[in-house]
Amino acid sequence: MKKLILAAALATAVSGCTSIESATVASNEVTATGGEAVAVIQASSMGWTLIFHIVDIVTSDLDQVVNKLLIGEAKAMGASKIDLKSASTSSRHGIFAVFGLPGLNITSPVFSSAVGIAVK
Repeated sequence: MKKLILAAALATAVSGCTSIESATVASNEVTATGGEAVAVIQASSMGWTLIFHIVDIVTSDLDQVVNKLLIGEAKAMGASKIDLKSASTSSRHGIFAVFGLPGLNITSPVFSSAVGIAVK
């Protein structure tokens, strides 16, 4: 039974998740700064850290969500840039590292997301 629990904990710890949602829009119905709107894109990522966010097991931060997921999807849809509407990530430093999860805070999830309009 202990091996099963350890295996489940290890599988959870090394599995991260990313999600990209997009919807194409008509440029005359959605306004965007700097050009013609192509799509609305939302990118989300979940990662894991160990020991008060000191060690990253699976990385999830704004750099990954904005630069790799959001901009990558926009370029794949034929857009040249993003009109970024919002971006957020879990706080990982200072007092937030101590009180991230109740208990000993051995492993902690990290959530990051960004929303933007793909622009031609």
